[in-house]
Amino acid sequence: MTREMDLDPETDLSFTRVLAAPRRVIWDCWTMPAHIPHFFIPAPHKVTAVEIDLRVGGRFNTVFEVEGHVMDNKGVYLEVVPQEKLVFTDAYTEGWKPAPEPFMTAILLLADAPEGGTVYTAIARHRTPAARQSHEEMGFHDGWGTVATQLERYAMGLAE
Repeated sequence: MTREMDLDPETDLSFTRVLAAPRRVIWDCWTMPAHIPHFFIPAPHKVTAVEIDLRVGGRFNTVFEVEGHVMDNKGVYLEVVPQEKLVFTDAYTEGWKPAPEPFMTAILLLADAPEGGTVYTAIARHRTPAARQSHEEMGFHDGWGTVATQLERYAMGLAE
């Protein structure tokens, strides 16, 4: 299976990187609330609260502090395949309540890298080409790349 075969260049952004940490540790980092604040938003910004109910329809809520502003992000999981795939969106909140202004759906794909570590693919799927372009201009690749670097560093500390 080609991991990017269903990407739409009009609405999707993605990148793939090999992280040195084991896949099970990367999975734990993304699915356990205690780990999220250590990598989920580029420093110096902070995650100040996390709520996870790891199941389809379960909540994935975070609160960010960005330059003195509090950002409340509510979402749900759409797909959970342990240690392989995590899909969440802000298009709905818990109980399948539609969000008034959804931004994106995130898809994380994890696989064992041939030489060790984890092949980490992050996809941001948007409703419109304009939303995709806006996210790219906001710094998708730099931001999500920074998150991947922070995740790798943090996960390597856990794997030791």
